[in-house]
Amino acid sequence: MSNKDYPAIIAAIGMAFFFGFSFIFTRSALEHIEPIHFLGFRFLLAAFVVNLLRWIRVIKIDIPFRRWREIVLLALFQPILYFVCETIGIQMTSASEGGMMVALIPIFTVSMAAIFLKERPAAPQVFSIFLSVAGVLLIGYMQATQEIGRNFLGLLILLGAPISGGAFSNLSRFYSRTFKPIELTYIMMNVGAVFFLGFSLLTHLFRGNLDQFLLPLGEPIVVTAIFYLAIFSSVVAFFLVNFTLSRLPASQVSAFPSLTTLIAVTSGVIILGESLYWYHFVGAFFIIFGVWGTNYFTPRNITANSRG
Repeated sequence: MSNKDYPAIIAAIGMAFFFGFSFIFTRSALEHIEPIHFLGFRFLLAAFVVNLLRWIRVIKIDIPFRRWREIVLLALFQPILYFVCETIGIQMTSASEGGMMVALIPIFTVSMAAIFLKERPAAPQVFSIFLSVAGVLLIGYMQATQEIGRNFLGLLILLGAPISGGAFSNLSRFYSRTFKPIELTYIMMNVGAVFFLGFSLLTHLFRGNLDQFLLPLGEPIVVTAIFYLAIFSSVVAFFLVNFTLSRLPASQVSAFPSLTTLIAVTSGVIILGESLYWYHFVGAFFIIFGVWGTNYFTPRNITANSRG
């Protein structure tokens, strides 16, 4: 790990923080609005923000329309397939199973990076990645209920989330060779808005309750959650993800999402007053040590080949 890696590492930690706090807002908002409906508002505002920044020339997007289709593949995996699989899967199973499945993202990321990007992590890195995953799985398993394993179809759908997350990490790493991080983020937000908002509108249209489409916006917590998730957990966080993947190997970045679980649990205890048990401390130790080891043992030849 060299000094030039630190900005990307700081960006990855920031990404984990923004995603980690998103669970509090999402958990509160979904008591008043359906998941896909909520995602529609979230990405609509995110798309509005990135387009506004482009219009007032804060950011520069210089992508010929014919090249959009290349990055649309990236947006297909994240945010579309990832959020669809996660949302439907959790509805059919449980939040604990969702947390444990998402913990598999580093494994799929590292496997795909080795196959498609030829980024083979060192043995200590692999151990560190699995250690951080073990920490997440420990927390998820100990919080699990007796509902686990009752819906096999739900688990299969839920498995699509970590697969999509791993594919996204590697595609972002690949596209960062020719596209800027803000360009990837710009297209992801716009494609997400078109898909989720369009899906939600069609759902309300078929149900015959289109007049109730804006009704959830009357709830302050929904509006607050939309603003946080759209700006900080979508535009800012995904920019940090794409920036990090433009500088560091996908295998190295794969450990940072484990911090998201740690931050989500910690924020739940501090802000929502949730209980804290021994396995939270053990899991936290595994996660922090695993993230440290993944970065400390990164082969020099891999980071040297990263885009600077």
